[in-house]
Formats: sequence, structure tokens, C-alpha cells
Amino acid sequence: MPVTGTRRTNELGSVALRKRSSRLSLSLSGTNLERAGDYNLRTVLQAIRLGGETTRVDLAQQTGLTAPTIANITGRLADMGLIKSAGRRVGGRGQPAMRLVIDPDGAFAIGLTIDRDHLTLVTLDLAGEVRSRITREIAFALPADVIGFVDDELDNAVREGGVDRERVLGLGVAIPDEISTIAQPGRPAAYDIWHDTDVGALLEDSVPWPVHVDNDAAAAALGEAQCGTVFEHPSFFYLLISVGLGGGPVFDRTYHRGATHRSGEIGLMPDAGAGVPGAVVQDTVSLSALRGRLDAAGFPDCGIDQLVDGVDGEQAVIDAWLHDCARALTAPLVAINCLINPDAILIGGRLPMPLIQRLSVGLTAALKDIKLPSRAKILPAVMAEDAPAIGAAILPFLDHVLPSDAILIQAGR
Repeated sequence: MPVTGTRRTNELGSVALRKRSSRLSLSLSGTNLERAGDYNLRTVLQAIRLGGETTRVDLAQQTGLTAPTIANITGRLADMGLIKSAGRRVGGRGQPAMRLVIDPDGAFAIGLTIDRDHLTLVTLDLAGEVRSRITREIAFALPADVIGFVDDELDNAVREGGVDRERVLGLGVAIPDEISTIAQPGRPAAYDIWHDTDVGALLEDSVPWPVHVDNDAAAAALGEAQCGTVFEHPSFFYLLISVGLGGGPVFDRTYHRGATHRSGEIGLMPDAGAGVPGAVVQDTVSLSALRGRLDAAGFPDCGIDQLVDGVDGEQAVIDAWLHDCARALTAPLVAINCLINPDAILIGGRLPMPLIQRLSVGLTAALKDIKLPSRAKILPAVMAEDAPAIGAAILPFLDHVLPSDAILIQAGR
């Protein structure tokens, strides 16, 4: 039977209504009292964690919760072993208030970075301190190499960090998106195996804890938001310079992933000024690009540590590369300033800190004479080299004890 115009219109209207309802269910999910109580507990824990030291009176003022609620929550946190008393505050009138601090040994997490030139394992305590760090320099590690690294080093990392295995919340993994599909110099054909590898399943037999996986730039931005400059810069764009170039937008201390979880892909933006058809920004702004230039200039064995104090010929290559990085990043940073309007643009990654500082200065100078409605400060990230691994270790904390939107909005991460 032919579909009449009226029936067709009603069907289309029903489809549109279902789609609209689906979108609203993600953004307007309600919360029950149990979920709200869990969120309040996590919020109070985070306030103590980020404040370093506080009192119940201070917590009530910070969170807007009542004094009895704060007393109940801090009692629960103490019973859980997540906070402890640090004695009474000296000075002031009346009964001195009891000081509350995080118990660093209350919970732990492990972070693993899988990148095209290295593997890094860190252990992190509840206070956000790195307790141990192990790195293996390896080009284009295959899944079997990752398993071997974890099997060889996990127990060492736990022991060196003084980590209580019973209080480990999970293992977080930071890995670049499309790690096997984006062309890189020296990439072996066998590296295609990553395309069909489930990283969580890969590691489940090697670790006794839940495994959480995220993009490396997203993890780095999360780590900076949780352990870095978040109070000074609650909204920022993170530039991660590693073998490739990644980015991560953070709005009001929350990482924004985008509709398909691919926000911040600054490295894949076209670089019209490169003079090469199809060039993208990470063709210039990446460690692989810098190493390619050093190789071509006759310095194939220049390691990361030598990038700061190399010979004159090496420094000439590095100087030219930094100049070209500032050129390649100028247009993307103009777009970020105009479209996102962040408090700051933070630069991190495996590039040595002196070079990150030089790049920050160069980019600031490049943008100085461009008329912009707003101009974010360009700064080195607090956590540069190990930010992806530290951010990966934050993922289990977000699932278990720290506040996240997923607690109230049931869309998940």
C-alpha cells in the first residue's frame, strides 16, 4: 500500500522525536539519592585532595553542603582509609578545628603509556604523587612487546612505589588514536596488528585489576586537570608533542571529547603554509619530524636528552625546527583562541622542558601582532613528559573515588 503524505509525515515526526528523546536522555539523565550521595562523597574527597589540608568548616563553605552532611561524609572517608586527621589547627578563637588531609596510601592506580617510541609505567597514589616510574625505549612496540614489558616490570613498579596491591583501583592505559594507521617514518608492516587489538583484553591476563583505556592526549589533559594547573587555568587546550601531535580541550576542569570522541586532533589539521600538498601540522610539529631532520643532517643517534645540549650542528637543526613549529601552529592556535577562548594553552609531551619553554616563547611572539578577540597564555604544562601515563592512572580514580560527570549523567565516559 502506498504511503500517504500524512502518514509519511507522521512517521518522520516519530523518528525525529525518538532521536530527540535519545539525545535528551544523554544530557538530562536524572539522579537518585544514592547517586547524589556518591557524588557528594567524591566531591568532598576531591576538595580535600586538591586543597592539601582543610577542615570540616572549610569544606562546608566550599561545597555548600551542611555541617552534619560534611561530618557524615568525612567520617565515611576516614573509615574507608582515604583521609586522616593531621591534628588541630593552631590559632583562632574557640575550640581549634581538626585538620583533614588525604591519606596518600588510601588508594593507588597504575598508568601505562603505549607510544610509537617508548613504553612507560607509573604508579600513582591518592594524593597524585608518582611513586615509581619505569620507561623502556622501544620503537613501534607490538602487543607482545607490551605484554612482555608489563610482565617484566609491573611487580618492580609496585615494589619500588611502596604500593599496597589490595588498594590498587585499576590500570589505566594511554595510547594514541589510530596508532597503526597514521604513517610514521620507520613504521614496520607488522604494526598493523594494533588495528585489530583490543588493548583492554590484551592486558587482562597480566594484571589483576580493571583496565581502562583512553587516547594519550586525552589522558594527558585529564592528568593536567587533576594534578596540574587546574586552579589557575580551569579551561585550557593541551598540546601533546610526542612521536605525533595530539591535543585535548578542557572546559571548566572537564575534558570535552566531542561527538565522536575525536576532539583536539590538532596534529591532523591541514598545514597550508608547509608548501607540501596534503601536509598536516604534525608533519612538522612532532618528535618524528625532528628526528627526521636530524637524521637528514647527519645526526641519526641524537637522543631526547641530547636535544638540549647537542653540538652546534644539532642545535642549528633544532632552532630551525622550532621556528617552523611556531609557523605551523600559528593558524591552529588562532582558531583555538577564537573558537574555544581558553584560559591557557599548555604544551607537554616528550620534548625536553627547555625546548617546550622556547616553543612557548616563540608561539607567544608569533601571535603577538595578530589581532584576536582574546589571547590565551601559552605555557609549559606542569606535567610534561609523563603526562599521558599519569593521566592514564587517573582513569581508575575517576571510576572509583573522584567526581566525574558520569556519576550524575548516565552517559558514561
